[in-house]
Amino acid sequence: MSFVTEKLGSEAEQVLPHAGGPGELVPLNPDHPGFRDAEYRSRRDAIARLALNYHEPDPLPTVAYTEAEQEVWRTVWRHLDPLHSEKACIEWLESSCSLNLDRERVPQLAEVNLKLQAGAGFRMLPVAGLISGRMFLGMMGRGVFLSTQYMRHHSVPLYTPEPDVVHELVGHAASLFHPDIVKLSRLFGEAAWRVDDETMKRLEYAYWYTLEFGVVEERGKLKTYGAGLLSSFGELGTFEKNADLRPLDLEVASRIPYDPTQYQKILFVSSSFSRMVADISAWLESL
Repeated sequence: MSFVTEKLGSEAEQVLPHAGGPGELVPLNPDHPGFRDAEYRSRRDAIARLALNYHEPDPLPTVAYTEAEQEVWRTVWRHLDPLHSEKACIEWLESSCSLNLDRERVPQLAEVNLKLQAGAGFRMLPVAGLISGRMFLGMMGRGVFLSTQYMRHHSVPLYTPEPDVVHELVGHAASLFHPDIVKLSRLFGEAAWRVDDETMKRLEYAYWYTLEFGVVEERGKLKTYGAGLLSSFGELGTFEKNADLRPLDLEVASRIPYDPTQYQKILFVSSSFSRMVADISAWLESL
Protein backbone atom coordinates (compact mmCIF):
# COMPACT_ATOMS: atom_id res chain seq x y z
CA MET A 1 0.00 0.00 0.00
CA SER A 2 2.69 2.45 -0.99
CA PHE A 3 2.40 4.93 -3.82
CA VAL A 4 2.74 4.48 -7.56
CA THR A 5 0.98 6.24 -10.42
CA GLU A 6 -2.63 5.15 -10.81
CA LYS A 7 -5.79 6.43 -12.45
CA LEU A 8 -9.42 5.42 -12.13
CA GLY A 9 -11.71 7.79 -13.98
CA SER A 10 -12.51 10.86 -11.88
CA GLU A 11 -12.36 8.97 -8.55
CA ALA A 12 -8.63 8.36 -8.36
CA GLU A 13 -5.76 10.43 -7.15
CA GLN A 14 -2.66 10.88 -9.35
CA VAL A 15 0.65 10.15 -7.61
CA LEU A 16 4.04 10.43 -9.27
CA PRO A 17 6.13 7.23 -9.48
CA HIS A 18 9.36 6.89 -7.57
CA ALA A 19 12.68 7.12 -9.40
CA GLY A 20 13.32 4.61 -12.18
CA GLY A 21 14.35 4.37 -15.81
CA PRO A 22 13.46 7.16 -18.28
CA GLY A 23 9.74 7.13 -19.00
CA GLU A 24 9.17 4.04 -16.86
CA LEU A 25 5.63 3.77 -15.51
CA VAL A 26 6.15 1.09 -12.88
CA PRO A 27 9.75 1.16 -11.63
CA LEU A 28 11.06 -1.93 -9.86
CA ASN A 29 13.24 -2.20 -6.77
CA PRO A 30 16.71 -3.68 -7.32
CA ASP A 31 15.77 -6.88 -5.46
CA HIS A 32 12.82 -7.57 -7.77
CA PRO A 33 13.33 -10.77 -9.85
CA GLY A 34 12.65 -8.82 -13.06
CA PHE A 35 14.83 -5.81 -12.27
CA ARG A 36 17.51 -6.66 -14.86
CA ASP A 37 15.06 -7.97 -17.46
CA ALA A 38 14.40 -5.07 -19.85
CA GLU A 39 11.79 -7.05 -21.79
CA TYR A 40 9.85 -7.82 -18.63
CA ARG A 41 9.96 -4.22 -17.48
CA SER A 42 8.70 -3.02 -20.84
CA ARG A 43 5.91 -5.59 -20.70
CA ARG A 44 4.82 -4.43 -17.24
CA ASP A 45 4.72 -0.84 -18.43
CA ALA A 46 2.58 -1.80 -21.42
CA ILE A 47 0.06 -3.53 -19.15
CA ALA A 48 0.16 -0.65 -16.68
CA ARG A 49 -0.59 1.79 -19.50
CA LEU A 50 -3.80 -0.10 -20.25
CA ALA A 51 -4.93 0.72 -16.72
CA LEU A 52 -3.79 4.34 -16.92
CA ASN A 53 -5.73 4.85 -20.14
CA TYR A 54 -8.90 3.27 -18.77
CA HIS A 55 -11.91 5.42 -17.95
CA GLU A 56 -15.29 4.29 -16.73
CA PRO A 57 -17.70 3.33 -18.21
CA ASP A 58 -15.49 2.07 -21.05
CA PRO A 59 -15.12 -1.72 -21.45
CA LEU A 60 -12.36 -3.07 -19.22
CA PRO A 61 -9.01 -3.43 -20.99
CA THR A 62 -8.07 -6.88 -22.22
CA VAL A 63 -4.52 -8.13 -21.65
CA ALA A 64 -3.21 -10.51 -24.32
CA TYR A 65 -1.19 -12.68 -21.96
CA THR A 66 1.79 -14.42 -23.55
CA GLU A 67 2.29 -18.18 -23.45
CA ALA A 68 5.07 -17.66 -20.89
CA GLU A 69 2.66 -15.72 -18.66
CA GLN A 70 -0.01 -18.39 -19.10
CA GLU A 71 2.52 -21.02 -18.05
CA VAL A 72 3.30 -19.06 -14.87
CA TRP A 73 -0.43 -19.07 -14.11
CA ARG A 74 -0.66 -22.83 -14.65
CA THR A 75 2.45 -23.46 -12.57
CA VAL A 76 1.07 -21.48 -9.67
CA TRP A 77 -2.20 -23.41 -9.72
CA ARG A 78 -0.45 -26.79 -9.89
CA HIS A 79 1.37 -25.96 -6.68
CA LEU A 80 -1.37 -24.07 -4.84
CA ASP A 81 -4.37 -26.31 -5.43
CA PRO A 82 -3.15 -29.11 -3.11
CA LEU A 83 -2.14 -26.60 -0.43
CA HIS A 84 -5.51 -24.85 -0.60
CA SER A 85 -7.21 -28.14 0.16
CA GLU A 86 -5.03 -28.50 3.24
CA LYS A 87 -4.55 -24.94 4.51
CA ALA A 88 -7.51 -22.80 3.38
CA CYS A 89 -10.53 -22.40 5.65
CA ILE A 90 -13.80 -23.92 4.46
CA GLU A 91 -15.37 -20.50 3.85
CA TRP A 92 -12.63 -19.55 1.40
CA LEU A 93 -12.75 -22.94 -0.32
CA GLU A 94 -16.49 -22.60 -0.87
CA SER A 95 -16.07 -19.07 -2.18
CA SER A 96 -13.24 -20.08 -4.51
CA CYS A 97 -15.32 -22.98 -5.80
CA SER A 98 -18.19 -20.58 -6.59
CA LEU A 99 -15.93 -18.26 -8.58
CA ASN A 100 -14.23 -21.27 -10.22
CA LEU A 101 -11.27 -19.52 -11.82
CA ASP A 102 -9.84 -21.10 -14.96
CA ARG A 103 -6.66 -23.00 -14.05
CA GLU A 104 -5.27 -23.12 -17.60
CA ARG A 105 -5.41 -19.49 -18.69
CA VAL A 106 -5.38 -16.13 -16.93
CA PRO A 107 -8.96 -14.81 -16.67
CA GLN A 108 -9.64 -11.28 -17.82
CA LEU A 109 -11.07 -8.88 -15.24
CA ALA A 110 -14.21 -8.50 -17.35
CA GLU A 111 -14.82 -12.27 -17.16
CA VAL A 112 -14.31 -12.32 -13.41
CA ASN A 113 -16.66 -9.36 -12.98
CA LEU A 114 -19.53 -11.17 -14.68
CA LYS A 115 -19.45 -13.72 -11.88
CA LEU A 116 -18.54 -11.40 -9.02
CA GLN A 117 -21.21 -8.83 -9.73
CA ALA A 118 -23.90 -11.49 -10.05
CA GLY A 119 -22.81 -13.42 -6.98
CA ALA A 120 -21.44 -10.80 -4.61
CA GLY A 121 -22.17 -7.31 -5.93
CA PHE A 122 -18.42 -6.63 -6.22
CA ARG A 123 -16.36 -5.77 -9.28
CA MET A 124 -12.68 -5.39 -10.11
CA LEU A 125 -11.17 -2.39 -11.89
CA PRO A 126 -7.60 -2.10 -13.19
CA VAL A 127 -4.78 -0.04 -11.69
CA ALA A 128 -1.20 0.39 -12.85
CA GLY A 129 0.44 -0.56 -9.57
CA LEU A 130 0.40 -0.06 -5.81
CA ILE A 131 -1.76 2.82 -4.63
CA SER A 132 -2.52 4.67 -1.42
CA GLY A 133 -4.09 2.69 1.36
CA ARG A 134 -7.02 5.10 1.61
CA MET A 135 -7.84 4.72 -2.10
CA PHE A 136 -7.38 0.94 -2.14
CA LEU A 137 -9.51 0.31 0.94
CA GLY A 138 -11.92 3.15 0.27
CA MET A 139 -12.97 1.82 -3.12
CA MET A 140 -13.95 -1.47 -1.49
CA GLY A 141 -16.50 0.50 0.47
CA ARG A 142 -18.07 1.18 -2.92
CA GLY A 143 -17.93 -2.44 -4.01
CA VAL A 144 -14.79 -2.02 -6.14
CA PHE A 145 -11.56 -3.99 -5.81
CA LEU A 146 -8.62 -2.26 -7.53
CA SER A 147 -6.50 -4.87 -9.29
CA THR A 148 -3.17 -4.99 -11.07
CA GLN A 149 -3.08 -7.04 -14.29
CA TYR A 150 0.61 -7.76 -14.84
CA MET A 151 2.21 -11.15 -14.14
CA ARG A 152 5.10 -11.95 -11.80
CA HIS A 153 8.50 -12.71 -13.33
CA HIS A 154 8.72 -16.13 -14.99
CA SER A 155 12.05 -16.99 -13.32
CA VAL A 156 10.34 -17.40 -9.93
CA PRO A 157 6.69 -18.26 -10.65
CA LEU A 158 5.95 -19.08 -7.02
CA TYR A 159 7.13 -15.73 -5.65
CA THR A 160 6.28 -12.06 -6.09
CA PRO A 161 7.41 -9.13 -3.92
CA GLU A 162 4.29 -7.12 -4.82
CA PRO A 163 0.66 -7.70 -5.85
CA ASP A 164 0.25 -9.17 -9.34
CA VAL A 165 -2.65 -10.71 -11.23
CA VAL A 166 -2.11 -14.05 -9.45
CA HIS A 167 -2.40 -12.45 -6.03
CA GLU A 168 -5.40 -10.35 -7.04
CA LEU A 169 -7.41 -13.21 -8.54
CA VAL A 170 -6.29 -16.29 -6.60
CA GLY A 171 -6.09 -14.49 -3.27
CA HIS A 172 -8.71 -11.75 -3.35
CA ALA A 173 -11.27 -12.38 -6.10
CA ALA A 174 -11.67 -16.00 -5.00
CA SER A 175 -12.74 -14.82 -1.53
CA LEU A 176 -15.32 -12.29 -2.67
CA PHE A 177 -18.12 -14.81 -3.09
CA HIS A 178 -18.34 -15.21 0.66
CA PRO A 179 -20.81 -12.72 2.19
CA ASP A 180 -18.72 -12.21 5.34
CA ILE A 181 -15.59 -11.33 3.36
CA VAL A 182 -17.68 -8.95 1.26
CA LYS A 183 -19.08 -7.44 4.45
CA LEU A 184 -15.63 -6.95 5.99
CA SER A 185 -14.22 -5.53 2.75
CA ARG A 186 -16.99 -2.95 2.64
CA LEU A 187 -16.54 -2.10 6.33
CA PHE A 188 -12.81 -1.50 5.81
CA GLY A 189 -13.68 0.72 2.86
CA GLU A 190 -16.28 2.73 4.69
CA ALA A 191 -13.87 3.29 7.56
CA ALA A 192 -11.13 4.45 5.18
CA TRP A 193 -13.20 7.43 4.03
CA ARG A 194 -14.01 8.68 7.52
CA VAL A 195 -10.83 8.23 9.61
CA ASP A 196 -7.92 10.65 10.00
CA ASP A 197 -4.42 9.95 8.67
CA GLU A 198 -3.13 8.43 11.91
CA THR A 199 -6.06 6.03 12.17
CA MET A 200 -5.76 5.28 8.45
CA LYS A 201 -2.35 3.77 9.06
CA ARG A 202 -3.81 1.56 11.79
CA LEU A 203 -6.57 0.56 9.38
CA GLU A 204 -3.98 -0.54 6.81
CA TYR A 205 -2.15 -2.63 9.40
CA ALA A 206 -5.40 -4.23 10.55
CA TYR A 207 -6.30 -5.13 6.96
CA TRP A 208 -2.84 -6.60 6.41
CA TYR A 209 -3.02 -8.89 9.43
CA THR A 210 -6.59 -10.04 8.66
CA LEU A 211 -7.84 -10.11 5.07
CA GLU A 212 -4.29 -10.36 3.73
CA PHE A 213 -2.67 -12.70 6.28
CA GLY A 214 -5.33 -13.76 8.76
CA VAL A 215 -5.50 -17.26 10.27
CA VAL A 216 -8.36 -19.09 12.01
CA GLU A 217 -8.75 -22.30 13.98
CA GLU A 218 -10.93 -24.91 12.32
CA ARG A 219 -11.58 -28.30 13.93
CA GLY A 220 -8.33 -28.13 15.85
CA LYS A 221 -6.20 -27.08 12.88
CA LEU A 222 -4.89 -23.76 11.64
CA LYS A 223 -6.44 -22.53 8.41
CA THR A 224 -6.18 -19.24 6.55
CA TYR A 225 -8.55 -16.84 4.85
CA GLY A 226 -5.83 -14.29 4.02
CA ALA A 227 -5.24 -13.47 0.36
CA GLY A 228 -1.51 -12.99 0.87
CA LEU A 229 -1.08 -16.47 2.29
CA LEU A 230 -3.47 -18.14 -0.15
CA SER A 231 -1.60 -16.80 -3.18
CA SER A 232 1.90 -17.62 -1.88
CA PHE A 233 3.03 -21.24 -2.26
CA GLY A 234 6.09 -20.92 -0.03
CA GLU A 235 4.45 -19.02 2.80
CA LEU A 236 1.20 -21.00 2.78
CA GLY A 237 3.12 -24.22 3.30
CA THR A 238 5.32 -22.96 6.13
CA PHE A 239 3.47 -20.26 8.10
CA GLU A 240 2.67 -22.54 11.05
CA LYS A 241 6.37 -23.22 11.63
CA ASN A 242 7.93 -19.88 10.69
CA ALA A 243 5.58 -17.24 12.12
CA ASP A 244 4.97 -16.04 15.66
CA LEU A 245 1.28 -16.97 15.98
CA ARG A 246 -0.70 -14.71 18.31
CA PRO A 247 -4.41 -14.44 19.22
CA LEU A 248 -6.10 -11.76 17.13
CA ASP A 249 -6.16 -8.46 18.99
CA LEU A 250 -6.82 -5.58 16.61
CA GLU A 251 -5.69 -2.97 19.10
CA VAL A 252 -2.29 -4.68 18.96
CA ALA A 253 -2.23 -5.75 15.30
CA SER A 254 -3.20 -2.29 14.08
CA ARG A 255 -0.01 -0.86 15.55
CA ILE A 256 2.53 -3.35 14.17
CA PRO A 257 4.28 -2.33 10.92
CA TYR A 258 4.80 -5.07 8.33
CA ASP A 259 7.34 -5.84 5.61
CA PRO A 260 5.64 -6.96 2.37
CA THR A 261 8.90 -8.17 0.80
CA GLN A 262 9.44 -11.15 3.13
CA TYR A 263 7.48 -13.91 4.85
CA GLN A 264 5.50 -12.49 7.76
CA LYS A 265 7.13 -12.84 11.15
CA ILE A 266 3.85 -12.34 13.05
CA LEU A 267 0.43 -13.75 12.20
CA PHE A 268 -2.81 -13.33 14.15
CA VAL A 269 -5.17 -16.25 14.81
CA SER A 270 -8.89 -16.19 15.58
CA SER A 271 -10.63 -19.03 17.40
CA SER A 272 -13.05 -19.45 14.49
CA PHE A 273 -14.06 -17.78 11.23
CA SER A 274 -17.27 -16.44 12.76
CA ARG A 275 -15.35 -15.07 15.76
CA MET A 276 -12.95 -13.33 13.37
CA VAL A 277 -15.82 -11.73 11.46
CA ALA A 278 -17.48 -10.53 14.66
CA ASP A 279 -14.27 -9.10 16.13
CA ILE A 280 -13.19 -7.27 12.99
CA SER A 281 -16.69 -5.92 12.37
CA ALA A 282 -16.95 -4.54 15.90
CA TRP A 283 -13.50 -2.93 15.72
CA LEU A 284 -14.14 -1.30 12.34
CA GLU A 285 -17.54 0.03 13.39
CA SER A 286 -15.95 1.57 16.50
CA LEU A 287 -13.54 3.74 14.51
